Amino acid sequence: MKLPLYSLGSSPLTACTLATTCSATLPKKTKKREKVIVISGPTGAGKSRLALELAKRLNGEIISADSVQVYTGLDIGSAKPSSSERKEVPHHLIDILHPAEEYSVGQFFEDARKATEDVLEKGHVPIIAGGTGLYLRWYIYGKPKVSKASPEVASEAFTELIELQRSGDWDAAVDLVVKAGDSNAQYVPHNNWYRLKRSLEIIKSSGSPPSAFSIPYDSFKDQFDSRIPDPSQNLSLCGESGDALEVNLSKDLDYDFICFFLSSQRLDLYKRIDLRCEEMLLGSKGIMSEATKLLDLGLLPNLNPATRAIGYRQAMEYLLKYQQQGGSSTEELFSFLSEFQKVSRNFAKRQMTWFRNELIYHWLDASQPLEKIVDFIYDAYHDQSGNLVVPEYLQMKKHISSREEVSELKRYLTKNKHFVKHEDCHEILNLMNPEAK
Repeated sequence: MKLPLYSLGSSPLTACTLATTCSATLPKKTKKREKVIVISGPTGAGKSRLALELAKRLNGEIISADSVQVYTGLDIGSAKPSSSERKEVPHHLIDILHPAEEYSVGQFFEDARKATEDVLEKGHVPIIAGGTGLYLRWYIYGKPKVSKASPEVASEAFTELIELQRSGDWDAAVDLVVKAGDSNAQYVPHNNWYRLKRSLEIIKSSGSPPSAFSIPYDSFKDQFDSRIPDPSQNLSLCGESGDALEVNLSKDLDYDFICFFLSSQRLDLYKRIDLRCEEMLLGSKGIMSEATKLLDLGLLPNLNPATRAIGYRQAMEYLLKYQQQGGSSTEELFSFLSEFQKVSRNFAKRQMTWFRNELIYHWLDASQPLEKIVDFIYDAYHDQSGNLVVPEYLQMKKHISSREEVSELKRYLTKNKHFVKHEDCHEILNLMNPEAK
């Protein structure tokens, strides 16, 4: 099977355009900063439901910050809001791309900021909801000061890489970009042809690799770190707490961001994730059906953002093996489900690690009643003091603090609800092959 060539191509809708100016510049002092709510959290935490209920209370509109929900047809695996929910509350950046198309953090920044302005112009409240950390970081702090490649440069980069992609020679492509001037190309995830092409475009346009351009978030973080005294010097923050310092620095951002990270105890989260993976596999319109459609489009696993997405990549790999073998055993289906659950739990763990370092977020306990969480955020939005304090009963710890919890996590074993016995797999196997027993 030949590799599709979608990932190096671009369409007017999806071509990544990097702005020539930094988007995290200081706002005009004469202009009042508009409030924007950001809700994130690990997969399975309940952030979409929270955003929906909050939007109803605040006359808000939801802007998705999910790198998979942008694609049509990837509904179950991305836990996309239902059609009825999207009719009830307007949603943005959902179903805007074909699964074969590329989408970048730079394009998300442009699309999300434009959607934010559109929502504000209508007098509604923008609610950004999703768990893609890099998307949210750029959205809040701005994008790097990188020039857009001219059509000639983009075509030249495409020409240099396309034959290597056709032949699947990833190592040679990486070597080409490294020799062009980007030593970090060797760390680009395998088969991410878009990243290699974009790096080559930047080098050809500017003479420098992507790493040469400052990232607004890094400048913010450096300011914060420079204001934190060295513990060995026994100095203080002159009455300024870490949270207060963050709030002070965040005044330099384009909007008045009110950011929350919704999570729960790791053990409870893992149980919800495992059950969610099972439910995604159920029925004739589950994730296996959606993965089959990706293969029918000529796409292969781990080829582009859609086929690298958790769940879809594993399902596509399983289905290819199924086709090659002419069938599948129940043991192999159980193995697929176990891998799907494992990578989903690991993804949640990485999300929590990422957001621990994001100073602007207030962590909320997802195990608390939804109504109380909505009430708190509603009040926080209308608060004029600028001094947001999460009540103790809603606070979620960022770190595992007890040895008992660490021990429980080490002993954790999945206990399936829907797929327990071999006969529980028959329906799925029969859907893939009516002759399967």
